[in-house]
Amino acid sequence: MKSVLAAFLFSALSLGALSAQPRDVPKLPTPAHDPAMIKEGDWYYLFTTGPGITVQRSKDLVTWLVVGQVFRNVPAWMSQDVPLFDGTIWAPDISFVKGRFFLYYAVSSFGSNQSVIGLATNATLDPRSPDFHWVDQGKVIGSLPGKDDWNAIDPNLAWDDGGHYDLVFGSFWDGIKMTAIDPDSGKLLKDPPEILSLARRPGVPYDPIEAPFIFRHADMYYLFVSYDFCCRGINSNYKIAVGRSRNLTGPYTDRDGKPMTNGGGTILLESYDDVHGPGHNAALHDGDRDLLVHHMYDGTRGGMAVLQVRPMTWTDDGWPKAGAPLD
Repeated sequence: MKSVLAAFLFSALSLGALSAQPRDVPKLPTPAHDPAMIKEGDWYYLFTTGPGITVQRSKDLVTWLVVGQVFRNVPAWMSQDVPLFDGTIWAPDISFVKGRFFLYYAVSSFGSNQSVIGLATNATLDPRSPDFHWVDQGKVIGSLPGKDDWNAIDPNLAWDDGGHYDLVFGSFWDGIKMTAIDPDSGKLLKDPPEILSLARRPGVPYDPIEAPFIFRHADMYYLFVSYDFCCRGINSNYKIAVGRSRNLTGPYTDRDGKPMTNGGGTILLESYDDVHGPGHNAALHDGDRDLLVHHMYDGTRGGMAVLQVRPMTWTDDGWPKAGAPLD
């Protein structure tokens, strides 16, 4: 559900070059849609939806500079698998697995579940390193209209202490799904895959749930999702909801004990003031703090999709709270 903003976002990323300006000049927000973040060395790296997947980096989580794209030339297989693909790659997800960075991404077109999740790998994220080189590993899983009741976009890789890896994904259709991954290859552990259902919104028109992200805190797994509709500027009603489970594979329930497979989900963050439609979040353990990363539509700039990074704290009974955005 993302490509409608892509051309605007890519051109707007030129604003990021201004983020190196002196501190006495008002800082412009960082354009971003569907952000994912990881840290390597002293740098935080940000991956967002865009032509070839846009990459930015920062040392302070406030000043971001564009450092390139994952794909300078989009692999031909993407258009072969998704004929309506327009070159904009959606919803990247970044993890460090067994000495390599795994970057999952989605290839799709607006309003269709003819979609594919792919994988690219790299030994480092530092573009100055001689080991820096993105390798496209191709298709991981795909969905087809009339065949599948789910949509293969919005990937997120998660794992448990037992070394069990899963890819969680999904958007609208029949909700959020999960399937097992081989951590050595990053591909499906079984083919055909076994598909688990983690979250749905039955009875809500269009089943508007997407952008899953699983985060470990203490002895619980937290499934973050985005409810309702993105990509409408200040009219977006996106919001972040969460449930939790003692097991990576679920079942996930909200704070009231309602299963997420039956519409459960505790709202963590929704629109307020000039923050419109916050959603498509990731989360990051960063030393002794946790961070919530998401985009929102900035009411002070005509609904531009921009990055927000917030400290995430925890209640005494183990539920996340979103703090004020860093600035």
